[in-house]
Amino acid sequence: MINPIKRIFDILFSAFLLILIGWLIVVLIIVAAIDTGKGLFLQTRIGQYGKPFKIYKIRSMKVRRGTISAYGSFLRSSKLDELPQLLNILLGQMSFVGPRPDVPGYYDRLEGESRKILELKPGLCSAAALKYYNEEMLLVKQKEPLKYNDEVIFPDKVRMNLQYYYNRSFFGDLRIIFEVVVFRL
Repeated sequence: MINPIKRIFDILFSAFLLILIGWLIVVLIIVAAIDTGKGLFLQTRIGQYGKPFKIYKIRSMKVRRGTISAYGSFLRSSKLDELPQLLNILLGQMSFVGPRPDVPGYYDRLEGESRKILELKPGLCSAAALKYYNEEMLLVKQKEPLKYNDEVIFPDKVRMNLQYYYNRSFFGDLRIIFEVVVFRL
């Protein structure tokens, strides 16, 4: 079910932010292009109703080497590499708040009640994204990172995203956005 208030907010706020900081996004992309060989990175993610879409990110890895550059590490840790997703929001592929879009092989394979998550537009931020803000660092510390993700992190994200599904509201979304802004500053 499409919430018209949420969609109008997404359009107006993403357009406002793109106008306000579009220049910064362009500068970050140019510097990334100099640093990595390409500035923008498109990756297939699973969207609403399980439909794949291309997510926009600023490239953080060297094209030929497959290593994260120092600049790329800064972009990732600050989450600035995700600013181009404002365009995904404006285009209606994402929302400001919703489950973070994952690569194929996770949300598209959910079963039972958990599939309700696919009814939601993926979001730039969520309660689960706040909890796992430093997910990369958490995984690096694990003996078996993929197993830890599959058995601990992903199931917890599914639980949190189902909780969001059943309790979502416009004011709840504003609270999550506020928490993200406060958490990052």
